Amino acid sequence: MKALKFFLKFFIGCFLCALAIAIAGYTYYSKDLPDVTTLKDVRLQTPLQILSKDGELIAIFGERRRTPLKYNEIPPVVVNAVIATEDARFHEHFGIDPIGIVRAMYIGLKQKGFSQGGSTITQQVAKNFFLTPEKSIARKAREIILAIRMEKELTKEEIMTLYLNMINFGSRAYGVAAASYTFFGKTPDQLTIDEAALLAGLPNAPSAYNPISHPDRALTRRNWVLGRMLDQSYITQAQYNEAISKPINVSYHSPQIEFSAPYIAEMARQFMYDKFGENAYTDGYKVYTTISKTDQIAAEQAVQKNIIDYDIRHGYRGPEKTLWKNNEKAWNDEQIQITLKKYTCYSGMCPGVVIQSSDSEANVVLTDKSKIVISFQDMKWARPFISDTQQGAFPKKVSDTLKSGQLIWVKKTNDKWALAQIPAVNAALVSLDSDNGAIKAIVGGYDFYLSKFNRATQALRQLGSNIKPFIYTSTLEKGLTMATLLNDAPIVRSTGSATWRPKNSPPNYAGPLRLRIGLGMSKNVMMVRALRAVGIKYVANYLERFGFPKENISLNESLALGSASFTPLQVARAYSVIVNGGYLISPYLIEKIEENNGSGVIYQHQPLIACKNCTDGVINTGSTPISLNNVENEINESDNEEPEQANLKSDDTMVLPNINSDNKIIDVTSQYAPHTINSGLAFIMKDGLRSIVFGGADWQGTAWRVKVLGRKDVGGKTGTTNASKDVWFSGFGGNIVTTVWMGFDDHRRNLGRTIRAEAGSVTANPVWIDYMKVALQNVPIKEDTKPDNVISVTIDQKTGLLPQSGSKTLSEYFIKGTEPTSYTTQEVETSVTDSQGNTQELF
Repeated sequence: MKALKFFLKFFIGCFLCALAIAIAGYTYYSKDLPDVTTLKDVRLQTPLQILSKDGELIAIFGERRRTPLKYNEIPPVVVNAVIATEDARFHEHFGIDPIGIVRAMYIGLKQKGFSQGGSTITQQVAKNFFLTPEKSIARKAREIILAIRMEKELTKEEIMTLYLNMINFGSRAYGVAAASYTFFGKTPDQLTIDEAALLAGLPNAPSAYNPISHPDRALTRRNWVLGRMLDQSYITQAQYNEAISKPINVSYHSPQIEFSAPYIAEMARQFMYDKFGENAYTDGYKVYTTISKTDQIAAEQAVQKNIIDYDIRHGYRGPEKTLWKNNEKAWNDEQIQITLKKYTCYSGMCPGVVIQSSDSEANVVLTDKSKIVISFQDMKWARPFISDTQQGAFPKKVSDTLKSGQLIWVKKTNDKWALAQIPAVNAALVSLDSDNGAIKAIVGGYDFYLSKFNRATQALRQLGSNIKPFIYTSTLEKGLTMATLLNDAPIVRSTGSATWRPKNSPPNYAGPLRLRIGLGMSKNVMMVRALRAVGIKYVANYLERFGFPKENISLNESLALGSASFTPLQVARAYSVIVNGGYLISPYLIEKIEENNGSGVIYQHQPLIACKNCTDGVINTGSTPISLNNVENEINESDNEEPEQANLKSDDTMVLPNINSDNKIIDVTSQYAPHTINSGLAFIMKDGLRSIVFGGADWQGTAWRVKVLGRKDVGGKTGTTNASKDVWFSGFGGNIVTTVWMGFDDHRRNLGRTIRAEAGSVTANPVWIDYMKVALQNVPIKEDTKPDNVISVTIDQKTGLLPQSGSKTLSEYFIKGTEPTSYTTQEVETSVTDSQGNTQELF
């Protein structure tokens, strides 16, 4: 009896001591523990997604792939597989499994280190959300306390949902949805029993059991999980037999990108990082852009195709590298592969090494060790590149160009491999909705992975004749008209020892011509005379109405020839002013931003729009006719300023939302864009841009190729700078304005010539046409309404004055008050013919 009392007191004492230790430990380790109720509104690390306006995925940024699911979106077979594997008494325990803990402590003490956990699913959630991964008694105590608290605050379904959305399955897949797609290319509801079992076995050791890296280990682990599911009656014997007989059928599935638009994705990514820092990659933001898949793909294909066309017609620059020469020992397969793996593919072009060459074909080995054949037909374009203006003779056989040991570029087209080369030239395209500034497509270069420099928004290039519509608009403001005669004749201006001779391109001159013809045929000397008529400073100030930065505008006569430098985005915006009736819209790329945690839209763009029915706020034309007497005079030398290169502005951030000082995204109020150009002037200049396409009765515009689109609502302007360093085409169709630039990043190089000189009409215009063929497919023909201050007057075709009887006439638009009031002079016959047929001048 005494012994019994002793043991009873001993056990009671031990119990009380244990209780006291437990209370003390609970009190001690409870200090500074986080509030578990925050798990009800937890933000799981979810990558940043960039999408098109239609919700198609363009890019994903972030280390962890995760697609959070709700509990009812997780199939029972997955839940059962996880419970059978990780926590058989999940539905019965209160957050901890005492038997598991005792087992883990026993093994830990025995091994003098805690290598096994015995943790419940609830404990794993607590550890992953709130604690470090260290193995210690202190961390384990906090984990237990948090698990108990979690069971009081959260339902079993909420805990399981957190677990299956949070846990690491390997291969950067976090959560069951990401794991399902990564390994099987499926959504969780499509998983079979054996696939669910495979996933359930991964969190214990994601790297060791990875089914792609270690299929044998993964198979063993999966079968063990299936056995646990059978033991706990989650599956029948028949289901077990069927599932265990199946092989592991996995492959790596990258995120399903609907289409690639890397320049756009990078612009959106950079904005989100600037705004949210590293949280941009983990907080599950969805950024909806303004672009569509159809337009963007068309833009990229148009740019790449025409860059390649340019590159091919200028000749083959030779192999990327010569690994061995004809008189040297050929490299073995291993040496070749080591070199090839230093290169990557760009826009379908891949590296290869010529291992044998004959008159009719060349054998080439690729990075994947496959061997291809290039026939003469697929490399006969490769005449040698000598310079930008000179090419050699076309090859007569394959071995003239391709020799064993050469590392070259190849591209597969229509199931045939052809010789290729990475182009040296580059291009950019920007397409806008002229009514609200929404960007429809942006291409910043040939290949983003070759060069991340975005030429569409960052490259400042001289504009050439692409600037003429804006300068001519400024002269219309001062009273010139599309019927005004300007002399198409050479100009010579002496400045000290230097002489300036602006020339037409080609250098043809026709004497006095109407301004409309000068614009349509891109007559440089007429543009200089128009600039002189109104003054350089006036024109420079006026260009700011089109959104051109003041810092970029030169104050000398070369401004008339496009010496000022702007980005393609700035140019497209400026053309939008003419197309939309005179409103300075603001281009934008981001339509809206959503949070992935259910809080919805956190930013919705409200664009500045062009007003189609506004009658107020019309800008005065100041249409008093000016004198044309000074258009031949020399310009005062004080007006000869060139902008400082360091001060030039690209405005590449114009397309993204503003970030204010308190770090909140600004949601602007819907409003009209500034009305910077009189609607009548915009209407007349837009009609002038159509003339550049359709020409006149006896003359052809420089953009005549655009007629292939078969639309009457199109217009545009070519542009070529001195020595063809830059070529442009900007134009419109419907409400779409698109600008294309092409040139070399190296400003010292020019685009040169082949059979003919490269120019805006033959080099940039084809890019524009190829894109607009697609972009305008579903855009209705746009009919413009003539503003009230514009009238149509019949004029003499030659002089631009009111016609006399017998004159050749046409209809021309004028701002009211600028129309001609005098009549053309009737020509009088000044010769007579006698009866013998001899002609003699009277005067």
